[in-house]
Amino acid sequence: MSTVLQITPYYPPHLGGLERVVESLADGLAERHDVRVVTTTIGSEGAPRLSRRGTLGVVRHRSVEVAHTPIAPGMARTLLRSPRRSVLHLHSAHALLPEMVALLARLRGQRFVLHFHLDVDASGRLGWLLPAYKRHVFGRVLRAAAAVLVLTPSQADFVTAHYGVAPGRVFVVPNGVGDQYFMPVREPVEGTLDLLYVGRLSPQKRVDRLLEAMALVTRPVRLRVVGDGEDRDELMAQAERLGLRNVHFSGPALGGDLVRAYASAGAFVLPSDKEGMPLVALEAMAAALPVIATRVPGNTELLDGTGLLAEPEPAALAEAIDAVAGDLRLRADLGRRSAQVARRHRWDAVVRQVEGIYTEVLS
Repeated sequence: MSTVLQITPYYPPHLGGLERVVESLADGLAERHDVRVVTTTIGSEGAPRLSRRGTLGVVRHRSVEVAHTPIAPGMARTLLRSPRRSVLHLHSAHALLPEMVALLARLRGQRFVLHFHLDVDASGRLGWLLPAYKRHVFGRVLRAAAAVLVLTPSQADFVTAHYGVAPGRVFVVPNGVGDQYFMPVREPVEGTLDLLYVGRLSPQKRVDRLLEAMALVTRPVRLRVVGDGEDRDELMAQAERLGLRNVHFSGPALGGDLVRAYASAGAFVLPSDKEGMPLVALEAMAAALPVIATRVPGNTELLDGTGLLAEPEPAALAEAIDAVAGDLRLRADLGRRSAQVARRHRWDAVVRQVEGIYTEVLS
């Protein structure tokens, strides 16, 4: 049994797809390894700073967040105290943590694996610094990694072309979906379509676009928005301005509450501008839901030929929602396609693939 450190800026109960990917990987790896999750306290109010369940431990370091970047100096101390032969698996979506891990790994003569979830765009008042950071700092971290795990073949092409990572160090590892989300295919029924959105309420997810689309929908549809984020108040005000009495913001959901949200829905919608490989779409597919999504990177790779893709603008999204709401045969067909594709993405297979990469590049 080896020691595996899953190093991540955020971890449940902090909301987000990356967080739940790390949680699922940690749970799966802990069946055969000593796993330690090294993370921050951000978004984890009520969770203990130190916890252990069997061979899975979590240490949360006090942190402050500046311009969407967590700063937690204590994480370096934990990494320095870890066994030198530990597997360092870094989940990368924010600045500072990648270069800290790369520097410590170099000082200790260790190799590390970098999990590339998404190439984020600039936001916030310090966003103008991001292009320079990517070019001069993050690119070096990527090239220093023993392996770069990406979610799709298009991401693999991107990190080799844009960041100069050697193709032999890039491994495509798709997201997985937990067994608890798999449900039998259900036959749709006449009446109002219960449409579900799950995810962060943040600019990238474009829930504002979905609300604009809901104002254009002509069929009977109810939208439930599950999630939280910095845009919540603004989005609720937008729904009020648009007179959307058929839209309900129900707040965040995890565990059994999230499974029940998928079970009670008739279709799932994802209006994002960009995705890596959307975990919520995989969960909806496992629940045998028809999936409606924007035709953008990340969504296209997962859903082309499976879900109903629309151009990323409100009128096209409204047309797709109306099509699913008004055609029971289409809804049933999309649900069957979702269930069929989701079976290829179980977490146990993904965990085995990650273990194989550890053996190949770190032994």
